[in-house]
Amino acid sequence: MELWILFGVFSLFLLVGTPVAFSLGIASLATVVYMGLPPVVVFQQMSSGMGAFAMMAIPFFIFAGDLMIRGGIAEKLVQMASSMVGHLRGGLGQVNVVTCTLFGGISGSAVADASAIGGLMIPQMVKRGYDADYAVNVTANAAIIALLIPPSHNMIIYALSAGGNLSIADLFTAGVIPGLMLCLTLMVTAWAVAVRRGYPAEAFPGFRAVGRYVVLALPGILLIGIIFGGVRSGVFTATESSCVAVVYALLVTVLVYRQLSWNGFVEATLGAVRTTAMVLLVIGTAGSFGWLMAFLQVPQATIGAMKAISDNPIVVLLMINLILLVLGTFMDMAPMIIICTPIFLPVVKAFGVDPVHFGVILILNAGIGLNTPPVGSVQFVACAIGRISIGQSMKTIWPFYGASIAVLMLVTYVPAVSLWLPGVFR
Repeated sequence: MELWILFGVFSLFLLVGTPVAFSLGIASLATVVYMGLPPVVVFQQMSSGMGAFAMMAIPFFIFAGDLMIRGGIAEKLVQMASSMVGHLRGGLGQVNVVTCTLFGGISGSAVADASAIGGLMIPQMVKRGYDADYAVNVTANAAIIALLIPPSHNMIIYALSAGGNLSIADLFTAGVIPGLMLCLTLMVTAWAVAVRRGYPAEAFPGFRAVGRYVVLALPGILLIGIIFGGVRSGVFTATESSCVAVVYALLVTVLVYRQLSWNGFVEATLGAVRTTAMVLLVIGTAGSFGWLMAFLQVPQATIGAMKAISDNPIVVLLMINLILLVLGTFMDMAPMIIICTPIFLPVVKAFGVDPVHFGVILILNAGIGLNTPPVGSVQFVACAIGRISIGQSMKTIWPFYGASIAVLMLVTYVPAVSLWLPGVFR
């Protein structure tokens, strides 16, 4: 009965439009009251979920990304990518994918990627004769690359949800090759759709122009190396890395690019505070929800149910992928990671799947969900910028959606895609 209350109350409040953080908190509180436990348990678990030291990395990475957005790095990345790949068929689509990949290594956020790069590229693509649905779908699908490559905030959330024993450096490293694979797959898809629709290519500006734009973008791109190199080498932790990222972003935007004004700094600070508050509230309430599932032995029941259906790891991973894809259609990313990790991580470990490998699978699944209505926050942002409806974009998203699913299947069934690079650094 407790599980019916937990999931029933949560589903009911979601259906009536209650924000997911409040739905999780109310469901947890109702279940605890029914079980006769002190209600303060819910708030203790919320505090525990938000109080981990590694969680401090999230607001600082958000702040660093916001500073770089306001400091002009997005424009520099677009210029560099345009000079390098704009001459391919559907040139601006290729530029969009490459820029989203590079910017993802600075922001660590798919929504920030869609907002910053989409705000620059979508109007420009439409003006150059590209259909709005193409521009929106390229942007929205390329934005989820940010979830896989450092400094992905969601890798940190997964590490903490898995018990805090996983190496964030290994998770950061494990997402690099899948992220680059997704980039290349989406570039091929964008090219194929561009050929079918007859989109043009941009003129190649020459190697001198390429070199000039690389030099202009290099100070911003170095942030990616500082974050990844520092964490991977052990020079500093993920939390220390986030603080270094903020200091470096300030130096670059104020002293090098000279585009960050005082008002921009204040807006970036307030924006980071607002975003952090929302993220931590979701993390806290999802933490209490996850604790109740563990208390009610949901993971053990899930293992038993999976083994009753099949003891083949291929089938089990396929079932988990299907469940995660469905959950991603109505659940936002952070609560999905916090809730699903304690349920499915024991299951995959029982079938011999590495926790780092599963982290990449889970995050890619959740990323695809960000482009799937009715939640689909990344898709909503891109559609709002492109001024088209979700229905219009969904009619033609399938080639890009298929590319993401193909990469997901490759990541799922070829563990070396995720685990080879972390093994090199050990």
